[in-house]
Amino acid sequence: MSSSSKHILYDMPVSNNGARCRLILYKKKIPKNEVDILPPSTLGGLKSPDYLSLNAQGKMPLLEITPNNAKNEVSMGENNMSNSMKALPESDTICRYLLSTYKDIGPSFLPDDTKSNLISRLHDMYLTTIQGCMYKATPPFGIYQERKDAIEEFRRQMQIIDDLIGDDHGMYLCGDEVSLADATLFPTMIFANFMLPKFGVKKEDALPSRIAKWYKILKERDGDFAKIYEEVLGGLLAWEDNNRWDIIPLAGKRDNDPPTIFDKIISGDIPSTIVRDDDKILAFKDINPAAPAHILVIPKDRNGLSALRKSEADHGEILGKMLLAAGDIARDKSLGFGDGARIVINDGKDGGQEVPHIHIHVLGGRLMQWPPG
Repeated sequence: MSSSSKHILYDMPVSNNGARCRLILYKKKIPKNEVDILPPSTLGGLKSPDYLSLNAQGKMPLLEITPNNAKNEVSMGENNMSNSMKALPESDTICRYLLSTYKDIGPSFLPDDTKSNLISRLHDMYLTTIQGCMYKATPPFGIYQERKDAIEEFRRQMQIIDDLIGDDHGMYLCGDEVSLADATLFPTMIFANFMLPKFGVKKEDALPSRIAKWYKILKERDGDFAKIYEEVLGGLLAWEDNNRWDIIPLAGKRDNDPPTIFDKIISGDIPSTIVRDDDKILAFKDINPAAPAHILVIPKDRNGLSALRKSEADHGEILGKMLLAAGDIARDKSLGFGDGARIVINDGKDGGQEVPHIHIHVLGGRLMQWPPG
């Protein structure tokens, strides 16, 4: 520890979750001798032994409590901290500790306000858990393996919060007094407003209407929120300068190949005999069958998969769905399959691929020979 403060908040300016803790410090004007802010690199980084001894998750923010201060605050207010606790992880827990510890300083942040707590909970459960879809190079993004699905869900959850906010809320989300919901939601909206347009979302549509209005007001009229905005934005601009999004599918890497005959089959412009159809996969009979039973399985959204060699981590789920569909089709006696099938993916010119939109051939109804031609 390189600080004489009672507490140390380990955090970085770009951290949206840490930013809510910093907002409380700024709004309450809590001095450095009470809470100092240091980067995790002070302890050697998030994965260093010293940092992991305080937070086994290896994440930020983290609030370290000096040994003497921890002893003094065992029965402080509603904290009831155990003597053995020397650090607090998780931004919401840190915020509530700060609000209780410094409850007589500055605004209260309405810790018992139901609307504020609900917005904060929705944010933590449904936004931060998948926000990595906007800046991580590879999945998973919470429960989602496909970036496009995670982005759609992130936007849907923002709209749910927007509906909850309503129109009559004053300058802040819960009236004329700043709340924990404001501190929680604002930094993440900096992320969304900056990043979503990189994935094809129109700039004016990056934030839902009520959130956009509230976000603009706080950025322009509240100096502490403006400070957080500059901190987080500065971190995001540094990411951009380092070309972070150049390698991320749907942002720097997009499917710019021309459409194929499969796109017309998917749209229905070209008729086909469809045997499987869901939101992700289409399977239909090959018009030039190479076996008594010959089905093609394709993704409805090519998403850069013009050939198997173009596949990357973002494609893991759709490739799995395609193989599951192929296996299910190969069991379908009504389609002419017998005891098994040949499952083929032709890749590129040398592999005999004719349509630059990845597809699986499921062939059966006769005994297959080896080696293939």
